[in-house]
This record gives sequence, structure tokens and C-alpha cells, in this order.
Amino acid sequence: MTKEKYIQDLSDIKNMMEKSSRFLSLSGKSGIAAGGSALMGAYAGYEALYGGDAYFTRELVTVVPYSLIIKLGLIALITLVAALGMGFFFTYESAKKQGRPIWDSSAKHLVSSLAYPLITGGLVSIILVSKGLIGLVAPTTLIFYGLGLISASKYTVSDIHYLGIAEVILGLLATIFIGYGLFFWAVGFGILHILYGTIMYFKYEKE
Repeated sequence: MTKEKYIQDLSDIKNMMEKSSRFLSLSGKSGIAAGGSALMGAYAGYEALYGGDAYFTRELVTVVPYSLIIKLGLIALITLVAALGMGFFFTYESAKKQGRPIWDSSAKHLVSSLAYPLITGGLVSIILVSKGLIGLVAPTTLIFYGLGLISASKYTVSDIHYLGIAEVILGLLATIFIGYGLFFWAVGFGILHILYGTIMYFKYEKE
């Protein structure tokens, strides 16, 4: 057996090990669907907060009535459920098409790596709302979400890592420009997801 054959065999073994340890059934369509849901949720939140007034010329809302907080919470919950539901559907379809199980060891590692930062970020956001620090909620969710993606990227496609970095950067910018969190939130959870999903689709799924 030649040296080139040994090298090729080692490369094949490495590729097989990487595929077995990574969740490769994430669908680009799920990213696009999540982004669309986020944009609709952001628009609903904008209407609830500003009632159609010009966003960039309106004075920052610093005091939000309890009833409005409940309404915004419901909008966020509906947006999250819609994004997760469509994400699961498209990912299931992708796994089925590839002949891969949707819930294996790599999927478990992916979910657990993503869950810890997301749960922590959610709890911090609830504390911020209880303290009346509404303007810090959007930056917090973006930063913790980005950190979660970076953490989970080692169990799936590497593109997730770069999406996570972009989300963290947006979160930091939103921390500087307090009051425009809804804009950064729409860009991070909406536009970036659509862009990422489109890239994923053409890179991995389009035949």
C-alpha cells in the first residue's frame, strides 16, 4: 500500500469521525423561517411600543407600563414558538432526506451547549425587566444568543460560529446605542438569520 493510500485512508477516517460527532442536518430554510418570524415579531413590538411613530426620531421609552410588558412578552413568546416550530420542521425534513436521525449524541451536545447561555440570558433579561432596565434586554439577548451559537458551533457546521460572532458584535453595539435595541434585535434575529439561512441553503442543500 502506497504512502498516498495511507494518507487518503486517514483523511477518510477523519471525515467520518467529524461527521459522526457533528449535527449536520440543520436546514437553511429553518434559518430563513426563524428570521422571517423575528422580523414580524420586531414589527409587532415596534407597533406596540411606538404606535407607528418614526422610530429614530422618537424619544427613548424608559418607562413601560406593566400591561405593555405583558404584551411584549406574549409577542416574544409567539415569535419564539413560531421560529422553533418551523425550525424543527425544516430540520426534521433535512434529516429525513439525508437519512440521519434528528436526535443523536451530536444533537444532544448541540442543544445542551446552546441551552445554557440561552437560559442564562433569559433569566438575566427577566431580572433587567423587573428592575426597569428595558433598554438592556435586546443587547443581553443578542450577546447570550451569540455566545450560545459560538459554544454550539463545534457540534455542527462551522458557519454557526461566524453567525454567533456577528450576534455578539451586534449586542455590544446595542449596548452602546441604548434605545435602538429593537433595531439591532431585528437585524440580529431577523436579517442575519435570513442571510445565514440563504447561505446554508445554497451551500449545503441546493441540488
